[in-house]
Amino acid sequence: MSQAPDHAPTMQRLNLVQRITPFVPALLVPLIALLGLLFIPSGSSWLTLTVSGLAMGMMIFIMAAGLTLIFGLMDVINFGHGAFISVGAFVGVTVLLLVPGMTAAPSVGLNLVAVGLAVIAAMLATGVMGVVFERVIVRPVYGAHLKQILITVGGLIVIEQLIHVFWGPDEIFLTRPETLKGAITFAGAALEKYRLLAVGVGLVVFLAMRHVLRHTKLGLIVRAGVENGEMVQALGYDIKRVFVLVFVAGSALAGLGGVMWALYQEVITAHMGGQMLILVFIVIIIGGLGSVEGCFIGALMVGLLQNYTAFLVPKLALVSNIGLMMLILMWRPQGMIPVVKAK
Repeated sequence: MSQAPDHAPTMQRLNLVQRITPFVPALLVPLIALLGLLFIPSGSSWLTLTVSGLAMGMMIFIMAAGLTLIFGLMDVINFGHGAFISVGAFVGVTVLLLVPGMTAAPSVGLNLVAVGLAVIAAMLATGVMGVVFERVIVRPVYGAHLKQILITVGGLIVIEQLIHVFWGPDEIFLTRPETLKGAITFAGAALEKYRLLAVGVGLVVFLAMRHVLRHTKLGLIVRAGVENGEMVQALGYDIKRVFVLVFVAGSALAGLGGVMWALYQEVITAHMGGQMLILVFIVIIIGGLGSVEGCFIGALMVGLLQNYTAFLVPKLALVSNIGLMMLILMWRPQGMIPVVKAK
């Protein structure tokens, strides 16, 4: 009498794969860094590019994190998000220009206070702008994606022109606060002080968002709303208020990202937010709509890949990220860490 085949080893392998799979996206970041180390001949150059890539990725994450929640929770395609980045940059830079004594002082404390004032002003301005934008422009087109694209692109153009009216059409150049200029030397690599600060700020924003979403009642409502908004409404929570709160928070984060990017580039234009939307949407798509963790990993991958490619083959820098998006979507069409919506 023949024995039934033993399926235990097969089941063990399947269970092992299921346990490992959630960690695969996070492993892609060190994998890209390792590939960069293999192709970049100098270790010091690799370290400099890696820190620069992480800083760039953190700033893209700050700009994209709010928008991915808006996508996931509100099902809104908001191309006007770039306007919040631009307005945040202009408001923040205006504050910095008003306190030249604080930015020029060789004091870390005064410099950070100046940057903090700029960030607060930018986030307040873009948060208020988000309330108006959601009520006037977005609310009438909930559920209509084509109309959302058209009207938010129109909103982006109008706000860019208003920036020209208030701040003028010319580029505005700025210098970083005194103690954030220059670089420190580590292992033979020159690491810019501001980029190290940007890495720290991005990490704090990510951990704060993750804590709020996972360990607070508001975060629970937001995550539940992303997965099944109708059920949240049925349980007695006002999902529309949650919509507005998420939209305002996403707009304020865009303002923060605008200030950080302005200090990174040391020049601002009315179109800078619209130009950044390409990278923002790439990050949101490959991360998975509504996923903060996916957005974070995707932003780091984009930042590292763009910096490595710009060093090795400059003309392929932007194309490399589009190629990355294609590969990720071929592997996981819903993004690396998709939010599973209830049917």
